[in-house]
This record gives sequence, C-alpha cells and structure tokens, in this order.
Amino acid sequence: MTRQPASLFTIFGATGDLSQRMLLPSLYSLDREGLLPEGMRILGTARSEHDDAGFRQFVADAIERFVPDGERSEDCMARLLARVHYQPASLDDGTSLDALGERLHALRDERDTVYHLSTAPRFYAPTCAALGERGLAGPGTRVMLEKPIGRDLASAVAINDGVGRVFDEERIFRVDHYLGKEGVQNLLALRFGNAMFEPLWNTRHIEQVQITVAETVGVEGRGDYYDESGAMRDMVQNHLLQLLCLVAMEPPTHFEPTAVRNEKIKVLRSLRAIGRDDVAQHTVTGQYTAGAVAGKAVPGYLEELGRASTTETFVALRAHIDNWRWRGVPFYLRTGKRMPQRRTEIVLQFRSVPHSIFDTGASPLAPNALVIRLQPEEHIELRLMNKTPGLDRHGLQLTQVALDMDMQEEFAAHRRRLAYERLYLDAIENNGTLFVRRDETEAAWQWVDAIQDGWRRAGLVPKPYPAGTAGPASAHTLTEKHGHAWLD
Repeated sequence: MTRQPASLFTIFGATGDLSQRMLLPSLYSLDREGLLPEGMRILGTARSEHDDAGFRQFVADAIERFVPDGERSEDCMARLLARVHYQPASLDDGTSLDALGERLHALRDERDTVYHLSTAPRFYAPTCAALGERGLAGPGTRVMLEKPIGRDLASAVAINDGVGRVFDEERIFRVDHYLGKEGVQNLLALRFGNAMFEPLWNTRHIEQVQITVAETVGVEGRGDYYDESGAMRDMVQNHLLQLLCLVAMEPPTHFEPTAVRNEKIKVLRSLRAIGRDDVAQHTVTGQYTAGAVAGKAVPGYLEELGRASTTETFVALRAHIDNWRWRGVPFYLRTGKRMPQRRTEIVLQFRSVPHSIFDTGASPLAPNALVIRLQPEEHIELRLMNKTPGLDRHGLQLTQVALDMDMQEEFAAHRRRLAYERLYLDAIENNGTLFVRRDETEAAWQWVDAIQDGWRRAGLVPKPYPAGTAGPASAHTLTEKHGHAWLD
C-alpha cells in the first residue's frame, strides 16, 4: 500500500457532537505539534448553513470548550483556522451535493484526500455513491467509517457492499476508537515486546480471561439510538470483541495492517457459536433500574427512555476460542451501563501451582493474575504470592501482593492523547493497522447475531439490576458455577 499523506481532510457531520468533543480537538492537537502535512486543508460539511467564517468560529468555540487551557494558544488556533473551510450539503439535495463536489475539486491537489463520515451508518453508502458520481472517489482517496457498521450481519453486508462499490477495501478505514487508545496500544507492546509473557500466554498456563467494559453513565440523551442497539450491538460486537482479538491473537509477522488483521480474523472465526440451546448457560442480560451511582440517585432505564422496553443495558458472556492456544480457556466478557465505577480492564488469571509445599492454613494460595487496566487510567498489575512477614513458627504464611506499574506516574511527562489523534494521523498517512477490515466486522456480526437469535427463540428478557451495582446476580453465577469469580 502506498503511504502518501493527505492534503485534504473532509469531515461529513462536521457540526455534530463527536466532531466538537473529539475530532476538531484532535486536529488542533496534531497541528499544534506540527504533525499535519504542510498545506493540508480541512473541509467541514453538514446540513447546517455555515460559510467559511461561521464554521471557523464554530471550530474555535469547540477548541475553547474541549482543549485544556494549557494546550491552547492564539498562534496555534490561527494556524488551524487558516486550514479550515466549510460547504453545506444534504444527501436529499442534489444541488448542494453538486456544490460540495465543486468545492472538493477546487480544494484537492495531486496528493491524497481523506473523507471521514461522522454520520449515521445509513448515510455511508449514499454518501460514497455521491462522491463516486462526481469523480471524487478514485485512486488517492480513502474513507473513514464510524461504528456501528450496521445493526446485524445483513445490514453490515449491505453497507459494506455499498461503500465497496465506490472504494476498494484497502481504502476503507473502519473506526473503532478503542483501537486508538494508548492502553490498547500498550497491550500489544506488553504481549509482543516482552519475552516473559508470550511463552505463558496459552491454555497450559492461563485458566481464565476476563474483559470488562463498565460505564457509570446511562443513555445520556441517546435513548432512541440505544434502544435500537442495546449493549450487545453497541459494545460487544465491536469494542469487546476487538479487545478479545488483541488478547487472543497469534503474534503477527509484522506490525502492519494485513498481518495484524489476518491474526484478528482467525480469532473471530475460532469463536465457538452460542446458539439458542446455549444462551441460557453462557449469557446473561440485564437492564438497570433506579439506584445510586457515586452516592447520587439516578433513574432507571425505562424512566430515562420514557416507555417500556426489553433492550439490554448489561451483557455478560462465557465465550470459548477453539484453537490450540486457547482450547478450554473461558473468556468472560462483560459490559454494562450504570455500573459502580467506570473501567475497561483485562484480567488473565494463571493456573494454580500443581502442588503447594506451604502450610498456608486459613490463607490458601491464590492464583497469579495479570491485570491490565485500560481506562480511566492505564495501569498494569501482576499479582503474586509473597511471604507474610513473621517468625513462621506455625508454618510459612503467604499473602498475595501486586507488582504495580502506574502509567500515569511513569509517563507523567507525556501528554495523554485522544484516541482520534492517533486514528486521524494514521488515516492521513494511509496506515490502516488500527482500523477494522470488512471480514472482521462481518465475522463479529455473525457471532453476535446467533446469540441474539438465541435470546429471541428462548424468550429471554433482561434481568433487572439496581443502578450502581455490578449487574444481575446471575452474572456472578455465570462464573461461579465454573469455579471462577469476577475481579471487582
């Protein structure tokens, strides 16, 4: 793949919430550090009727609100705004699309162009078709698509087909912003940059793996969208399965797009199906009711939504990867809203020693565990058994202790970047390593669809759990009946 940087970056949906909170601040930070290509222009487009000056003010206001004071300066702001242009357009207005096309042709040069479709997925294929019809989707162009890619396998295939009729697969960059997070990048460094872990990273040494993505927030004004998706579509199909792939995949031959994504798709295709005969034993769904989070009373999901619903706000799964490395190791996946604390965490629990030589009395040996905290702050902890201080007249006593690395402290001098800074820079430089390939998306949907079909056929509905708790009680049963327990 040719690595030519882009000279034009176009954001569709440029006046939306994501643009204000993440996209425009990311472009500002990249420009502030001199990482944007010289002469690169930024074109925003949306239905809103701005001119260039109005949109520049919109950009300046977003930077003022969402970039920390210490990172803002008038010179940096002026440099970014000099790159910025705007052209209103709507897919149902051919005249406005023609005007957008003319503007794009005028701003393009001989270098590459990136289109970021920060819009609803139903607009992806029509937007790409409109670009193709106006001669704006040929070689040297690439398109970024936000998740979710569809709401099931059939819709994902339809979207991928529509976009693929205009853009070659190597020019389609599907975004899962989790892959741009520093902690996720460090997971790869931990696995493949250290000789001590990879020999133990398999079924012979690891007893179970847990992946938790917990949120304290509710639906936050996104009730209609969320009620159509639920926790399974919103989080499991993309974020959790991508984390699972990075934990479970074989070492790629190189850290480059094809090699990394080839190993991830092998994991997804090795996931054991969970169908209607298995969902009751291997899955738990929940829906939060009124409760308290961080000492503050919060309403239940149905109260926030304002109507009856059987949409799940919590999912726990017991998954298996049927290959040589992971045969027999359960992967417990869990995500939910209105949980006690916000955290994204991966736990690898090692197998117990085959025989204890210590008289541990009331303190039995606890298995070693590697805990990788991805957010809210990055943290790596290795839990080991250590001798308890004392004279040991009644036998050597052991206590579990942690070797602890606090990334915030260790790298305090380094600025913590937004995920979109990394993703934008990679898209601008034509590096697809951290983006999701079509076959990954569709393989994930195939696995998720089977579970959701199993729920429907089995008549399973979400179990209530009070906001501020760790999900329904049956989520704990899911692990405990196999001799395991969630790390809370």
